[in-house]
Amino acid sequence: MFELHTRLEKDTVPIGDLALCRVLLMNNANYPWVILVPRRDDVAEIFQLTAQDQQQLMLEMSEVSSALAAHYRADKMNVAALGNIVPQLHVHVIARYQDDAMWPRPVWGGAAREYTDDVLAATLSELRELLEIDGLDPA
Repeated sequence: MFELHTRLEKDTVPIGDLALCRVLLMNNANYPWVILVPRRDDVAEIFQLTAQDQQQLMLEMSEVSSALAAHYRADKMNVAALGNIVPQLHVHVIARYQDDAMWPRPVWGGAAREYTDDVLAATLSELRELLEIDGLDPA
């Protein structure tokens, strides 16, 4: 049974599921920042996925990146699977702007700005519609 790493659980809000990945919103309102987590047990690296899952992951990364880039009019999309702190395979998809606070540096290490309840609810709704996914049951 798929379990989300506790650090990802703590730092994100669930948006919903695609065919392979759990889609999460990073709780940092400074950037449109989504995380894709393949719902596979004991996978830390992309090469550990089956060939079919690797193809599905690439498709989902591309679709989410394209949707975020167009919707948020990003100057650049940052897409990365690092996993230095969280060993569970996950892919960051972040819309970036030449005038954002961390440009051109990576977003890690900058001060996070948590979503307010109202903005979070609106953002989740917007992303679910944009990505054409249903929300997860809270239970």
